[in-house]
Amino acid sequence: MWNMNYIWFVMLPGLVIGLWAQLKLHAAYRKYREISVGSRMTGAQAARRILDNAGLTDVPVEEVEGELTDHYDPTKRALFLSADNFQGASIAAVGVAAHEAGHALQHQANYSMLNLRMTLVPVTQFASYIYSGILLLGWIMGMMKVMLPIVIIVFAIITLFQLITLPVEYDASSRAKEQLFRLGLVREDERDGVSKMLHAAALTYVAALVSSLLTLLYYISAARDSRS
Repeated sequence: MWNMNYIWFVMLPGLVIGLWAQLKLHAAYRKYREISVGSRMTGAQAARRILDNAGLTDVPVEEVEGELTDHYDPTKRALFLSADNFQGASIAAVGVAAHEAGHALQHQANYSMLNLRMTLVPVTQFASYIYSGILLLGWIMGMMKVMLPIVIIVFAIITLFQLITLPVEYDASSRAKEQLFRLGLVREDERDGVSKMLHAAALTYVAALVSSLLTLLYYISAARDSRS
């Protein structure tokens, strides 16, 4: 199962693409974390302004530990920002905070792709949990041919989730930029920096999807070869 084809055509490309995306993100984040926004607003203040303007005064903005651990939790209806982005008044901090506020706006608007993503979360979590176990069991018992259809179904669920995540993330960034400029939270000359920061963040989701697709296609190909 774990032959050279898997290493050369799945594992290595996935690793390279994922590493490239992470390097792009961290390079952009380091650069724009050092550039202050003219409004002097912190990420927390920018997020609060966007949420309040949309009537989401009951959605809290809270600080969490870690770097780039920012997220919006639709089950708690709360927005969480890492310390640098919560307290920082940089292009990176305001951009990331606005992006997460964009998810809250999606939730408020009943955005269909976000709803679909939320529906798939428990299924995807279960699929991710059993994925490695199925592979290990098939290898130990020498039943990989029998287990391959199950592996394909499980990984197809994971890939579908990542596919749905992509438009959700890009839409959140689009909403973020619209609100930042409409509310005057960033200047026109800061537009390019915000766009580059959010684009770099979105690339990590693109990389994850490409890696999953490569793996899924490999399993499908392996299943076909096992029947020939």
